[in-house]
Amino acid sequence: MNTKKMAFTAAGDMLVQRRLPAGYEGFEELAGFIKRGDARYFNLETTLNRGEGWGNQYGGGSWLRADPAVLKDAREYGFNLLSFANNHSLDFSHWGLLETIKAVNEEGLPHAGCGANLSAAAAPAYLDTPKGRVALIAATSSFEAPSMAGEQSRRFIGRPGVNGLRHEEIYQVTKEQMEMVKEIAKVTNINAIDDISRAEGYLPSLEEGRFVLGKLQFEEGSEARRVTRVHKGDMERIEKAIYEAQFQADYIMVAIHSHELQGTEKETPDDFLVEFCHRCIDCGADAVVGHGPHLLRPIEIYKGCPIFYSLGDFMLENENIPYAPEEFYKMYHLNSDSALRRLFETRSNGFKRGLQTDRRAFETVVPYWEIQNGKMEKLLLLPVELGFGESRAMGGLPRPMKHAPFMQRLIEMSKPYGTKICMTEDGLGEVML
Repeated sequence: MNTKKMAFTAAGDMLVQRRLPAGYEGFEELAGFIKRGDARYFNLETTLNRGEGWGNQYGGGSWLRADPAVLKDAREYGFNLLSFANNHSLDFSHWGLLETIKAVNEEGLPHAGCGANLSAAAAPAYLDTPKGRVALIAATSSFEAPSMAGEQSRRFIGRPGVNGLRHEEIYQVTKEQMEMVKEIAKVTNINAIDDISRAEGYLPSLEEGRFVLGKLQFEEGSEARRVTRVHKGDMERIEKAIYEAQFQADYIMVAIHSHELQGTEKETPDDFLVEFCHRCIDCGADAVVGHGPHLLRPIEIYKGCPIFYSLGDFMLENENIPYAPEEFYKMYHLNSDSALRRLFETRSNGFKRGLQTDRRAFETVVPYWEIQNGKMEKLLLLPVELGFGESRAMGGLPRPMKHAPFMQRLIEMSKPYGTKICMTEDGLGEVML
């Protein structure tokens, strides 16, 4: 066991579309805090290219593309480890993904979660520091099915893509409700094509007690509820990567990008995500860093290891893209003859809805934690605000915000997970271990 004290810092989604303004207010303090870590992680939520390629048929919301030079800005903050497995990874198709991998490799930053094939996307990345070696394993549960990387075979090369974490979603209903579901299927013929495919052997038979209505899966239970479970094969692949990393590294960090929720509130992580995080730590990970829903989610200390269900946005420049592919315009009954401003104005109903109007998307924390002798000894949280309500030129940039009012919301949402967070005299959050 490595007995040296190792420090970590992490950030959520760096949704960056342009270069940093030199020396903006708050930068030095924020960078100084991040650099206290030996391993300093962030999620890059954009693709990196100079616009030579094509937009994909689908995107992660906005089609995100930044100049590869933004990686130098990430270095200025102090980051030395990243992932970019998320719902934007293939905004510019396989070409755009490979260009992003190329740019990150040229910058010399270790990265995980995307690759030229599934084995590469699932493999741990390693960061060597004077205090020890850190492994990063990354995945995303929020992605379009064609974005998932494909495995190589003896005859075919693999397919570039993300290390996808799929999940099973089942709606449990009572016996009487199941009869109603079956009646709907009967009168609408919604399952006709799938029923024929099953009869011809092209789809597997349904499990006992299961029924499908279109793409929805139902099973009988004592009460009506939604149940999600992590995909068995994807979980095993990630557990295998953790097992491999234990042989090579002193510490293991798992990153997961997940928009899915349980219930009706974005702050509540889905059941399969909680299952995933727990199983990663059960298998040997030292921390799980989540991001995706553009806001903070609870913090849990599980078996002495931190789980950040979402760190929110570290940077938010969602409406700073310079231009968009035709598919983006068509989603809102426009075409690329329209001004980009018109596109975002239509999507946001006159700039009255969307991420730019949600203060929570501009509130985050940067955690700092220390591990020694395999045990976490300290966990501090630096509150950060991204300039809610400011102009598009300056909004979205992270700045420290000591004694931030939104910390009370994080404190309250973390309580059900057994986590107690207190505010220090200097305005930081401290998790009581």
